[in-house]
Order: sequence, then structure tokens, then C-alpha cells
Amino acid sequence: MKFLVVDALAGVQTFARQLLQGYGFSTASILCCANTDEALAQGLLFKPDFLITDWFPKADLTGPALFQRLKQDCCPKLRLALMSFEVTPTHEAQARELGSHFLLKKPFTAEELKTTMGRALEGLAKDNPSLHQRLSSTMRTAQPRGDMPRVAVPVLPIEPIIKQGDRVRYQGAIHEAQYVVHRHGETVVQLKGQAGFVPVSKLQPA
Repeated sequence: MKFLVVDALAGVQTFARQLLQGYGFSTASILCCANTDEALAQGLLFKPDFLITDWFPKADLTGPALFQRLKQDCCPKLRLALMSFEVTPTHEAQARELGSHFLLKKPFTAEELKTTMGRALEGLAKDNPSLHQRLSSTMRTAQPRGDMPRVAVPVLPIEPIIKQGDRVRYQGAIHEAQYVVHRHGETVVQLKGQAGFVPVSKLQPA
């Protein structure tokens, strides 16, 4: 079984990879991408069985659209799981329509992702004897009590949710967020009238 993980945050990619490896999946069966364009290009060759992606609401190719493209072009049995900073009834309805195994609201802790992913894999295992055997074996080996297997858990940053045009507080003053950019696994913001970018972790909603 092959997994495609798509998220702008390197911490999410790293933990998802470690979590899946903790269940016994090989490194070669897990592909991580930072954006949907890259994920589509590589996914068409990789042919994943399970897509775990951020919603990417402002991208030309959103997470749900990426799922539909991959399912149509190369992976008719592709499964989906979604993550999103904004979860509305509309998001939930669309996720259900696409058959998403979960819609996890950001920001979340590593433990929340671990629990949610575990439930999704257990759901898949009900209709997949080989996956069921793999998970059962991994869980027995990892923890005799039958709990979820332990993996190395990096701490995911709990970042404030800042959007373009939002008023934010930085160094005691109020500014307007002009651009919000995800790069190198970090979210940074350019404040209106100022050069350079500021890590989103140093800002507070005004």
C-alpha cells in the first residue's frame, strides 16, 4: 500500500511519514510533497493508494481537486483523508461526498494526528486482509497491551491562523498582513509597508 502526504508544513510531513513507518510501511511506499502541483506530477507516476492532504483552499489545484485528478487519471481506488485550518459544514459535506476517511482541523497536536490516522487505517483494514494482518502484527510487536504503536513524535508547531488582509500585532504595533507564504516547511508573512517576511509564530491576531 502506498501513501501520498501533501502539506506545506515539514513537521506534518515528517510525523506522518514516521507514523506510517511505525505501522511497518516502508520508506519507499511513502511520498511527501509540499504542494498540490508537485503532488499531481509525482502522484501520476507514484500511483498512491491513500492520499492524505491539506485542503489548500487558495491553490489553483485544491486538495479535493487533486484527489479527483489522481483518481480519474491513474488511481481509481484511491482513498482520501483531509486536513484544513477551516472546517465548515460545507467542507464537511464535501469531504463526505468524496468519501474522505477524516477531515482533521488544524492546528492539531501530534497525538491527535496519530489517533485519527490510526482509526483510518483500522477502517481500511476491515476490507483488506493483508493490511489487517500487518496492523495486527505491528501493534502486537509495538505494545503487548494492544495500544497504538509508539513512534518518534516531533512536536508540531501550533501556529496562529493568519490570512491575507488580516490585522496582526507585531512588536507591539498593529499591521496588515499583505502576503502569507508557505516556504521550506515554514509559514511567513509580509506586513504591508515593510520589507522582508516575519515568521507567523511571531504574530498575534489583532
